Amino acid sequence: METQLDPMKDDLPLMANTSYMLVKHYVLDLDVDFKSKVIEGVIVLFFETGSLYRKTSSTGKGSCQSQFGETCKMRASELCHTPVTNVSACSSKTEYNDFAVCGKGEEDTSDKNGNHSNEEQASGISSSKDCCDIENHGNKDFLLVLDCCDLSVLKVEEVDVAAVSGIEKFTRSAELTDVSKELENLRNQIVHELVTLPADRWKEQLYYFTRCSQAPGCGELLFTTGTWSLEIRKSGIQTPTDFPHAIRIWYKTKPEGRSVTWTTDQSGRPCVYTMGSPINNRALFPCQEPPIALSTWQASVRTAAGFVVLMSGENSAEPVQLREGILSWYYYVTMPMPASTFTIAVGCWQEVKQQSFTAAIQTNIEFSLPSSQADFRWHEEICGHVEYPCRFQNPAARSQAVIPYRVFAPWCLMEHCEECLLQLIPQCLSAAYTTLGTHPFSRLDVLIVPSNFSSLGMARPKKESTGELSESGASVVKHGLKAEKIFMQVHYLKGYFLLRSLARTIGEASYLASLRKFVHRFHGQLVLSQDFLCMLLEDIPEQKKSELTVESIFQNWLDTSGIPKPLLEEGEPWKECQLVQQVSGEVTKWIQTNQRIRKSGKKKRKQDEVIFQKLLPDQLVLLLESLLEEKTLCPRILQCLEKTYQLREQDAEVRHRWCELVVKHKYVPGYGDVEKFLREDQAMGVYLYGELMVNEDAKQQELAHKCFAAAREHMDASSAKVVAEMLF
Repeated sequence: METQLDPMKDDLPLMANTSYMLVKHYVLDLDVDFKSKVIEGVIVLFFETGSLYRKTSSTGKGSCQSQFGETCKMRASELCHTPVTNVSACSSKTEYNDFAVCGKGEEDTSDKNGNHSNEEQASGISSSKDCCDIENHGNKDFLLVLDCCDLSVLKVEEVDVAAVSGIEKFTRSAELTDVSKELENLRNQIVHELVTLPADRWKEQLYYFTRCSQAPGCGELLFTTGTWSLEIRKSGIQTPTDFPHAIRIWYKTKPEGRSVTWTTDQSGRPCVYTMGSPINNRALFPCQEPPIALSTWQASVRTAAGFVVLMSGENSAEPVQLREGILSWYYYVTMPMPASTFTIAVGCWQEVKQQSFTAAIQTNIEFSLPSSQADFRWHEEICGHVEYPCRFQNPAARSQAVIPYRVFAPWCLMEHCEECLLQLIPQCLSAAYTTLGTHPFSRLDVLIVPSNFSSLGMARPKKESTGELSESGASVVKHGLKAEKIFMQVHYLKGYFLLRSLARTIGEASYLASLRKFVHRFHGQLVLSQDFLCMLLEDIPEQKKSELTVESIFQNWLDTSGIPKPLLEEGEPWKECQLVQQVSGEVTKWIQTNQRIRKSGKKKRKQDEVIFQKLLPDQLVLLLESLLEEKTLCPRILQCLEKTYQLREQDAEVRHRWCELVVKHKYVPGYGDVEKFLREDQAMGVYLYGELMVNEDAKQQELAHKCFAAAREHMDASSAKVVAEMLF
């Protein structure tokens, strides 16, 4: 398949053959080295046979049960004499309710909220064209394809999960016929039983995932790395059913890998974080990128003392010292999610501690909600997702308005976060709970990301093409690699106005009720925009009368360029809003003042002074947008504008408009503001470079080149590509 791809296209290939084998759980054991800018270690993947094979394959019948018990005992005794590099022993107690979830010797100390303290080698496979022929069994070895890019894969091996002591409990339902394949099938049966454990045994499941991930290997597997994939096979194995269902991969990331960014924070300290786009996590670990590959994971991450490891996890990890100067952090998730949602950030972050006054505010918010707000009665419905420990079925979680949260920031922003951010988070969480109901996740970490963070999401196919797969499960994300797509906000704006239009059609109360219904119906599942629109239209009594359909919405709102026709037909009722009218009055004052100053030249009379009203940030954005339409604004009016609203101290949305005014009117005293914005707000500043170049002004072009030269080293690759095309 890979040989058929045109590397010059901007489509992103998702290579994993998920229809044959599906990753159900990842165990990562990694070291982060800031000197070499490399993350290296081991990942163990646990598989289930994919949908294409699950329907037709089954375990044979025959061999007596006692053999399995003897085999497991034998393998367990072998484990005691098998050296395993850099592995600490985990607790072996077997009470299901008290299982230790171990990561390098760490113990599970969960409370009732679920918080916890604590060069490439080639194997000789010619190419992916040698992938097994599903319709012609026996001719070729089965080829497992994982999404992989910019990784140095060192070794791949099968994991002998049967060697884990106590694992025989997972073999009781196994029945085999072929004695020669007994041990291989036994291992796959163990993995099957482990990944399908009921949700209420999640602690036991994590415990055995950890134990199995530390089991010895039982044979190296052949592999080769391509531009976008890692291909693995076992000689003589021709079907996914017989392929090892637990494999271990030794690998290293590359400093130039596009899934992580090595940079410095606002305090100048080194840090690294996952980017989220455009290639997701395939340059962080070998994985299955198609969204259908929902999986859970656990990870132990080691780094030098002084660094903090944050990760998408359900537990609040606390560091454990392994040896002097080295700390280990352990996270896990029990809700199956796409591999693209795995995030990690390592840096010298400081936790912004909760002050007693702020804590009191949070408590008041949490317990001042009317009791009716918490009882949505949705828990009486059956969840539609795959089984996992769902908070929607937990009475305590359903009444939790504010989930536990932590805030991390660079040292230089600690005070600002304490003053502004800490007080907002509980209010936001409470508002989300009031509107949408139960929080799907048990906790929240908030990180102030570095200045060069530019990820705005990842493109996915639209309409009927969404999730379109080949027989193997591979697919393509249209324009997924097109750098400028990341910065286009047209689809977000259209989506916003579409939702506002629908809210007006059915009424705001009904619309918010539909949002709550949507969350409860589809939580824990893959969702298409069509699913949301179909559900929303169910709640519109006038649907037939208004002729609203999913097809008409796509046609009128999303599949056409320019301003959607329904939006034009609605007119501009927003101008009647009191806040908008207030802005209109202020715009008139500024325009009139500008005209008077231009007529009077440098003369300034006291009677010409105008008193301007204070405006909210959103009003300031509208004000500056309106003033951007003016052909000429004199320097004195721009100086007065900045001083009146303290524009340099406003949020990025406001400052971006201010910078546009500075560039448009060549306001030299404001060039410092433009330079600061391009340095500190790199994701939003991309198109300011274009505006600096388009005026063909020597000073502005010099400023653009100066800023780019200073920021390029740490700039996101997509941003750098887009800016370079503007400048050179």
